[in-house]
Amino acid sequence: MKNSLKALRAQKGWSQAVLGEELNVSRQTVNAIETGRYDPSLPLAFKIARLFSCAIEDIFSEDEEL
Repeated sequence: MKNSLKALRAQKGWSQAVLGEELNVSRQTVNAIETGRYDPSLPLAFKIARLFSCAIEDIFSEDEEL
């Protein structure tokens, strides 16, 4: 799964640690999601989408879509 989390986070000027605090996860979890080593749970994906005021599909997609 591909995602645009790193770009969205950069637009806000947030570090991985700050985003982790906002989502109540560790910085390491944010890093793992951004690098594609970890796919977030559905509740976490919804939380990320709400935080950035966009649809889950605007952040996450299958490898060939982004």
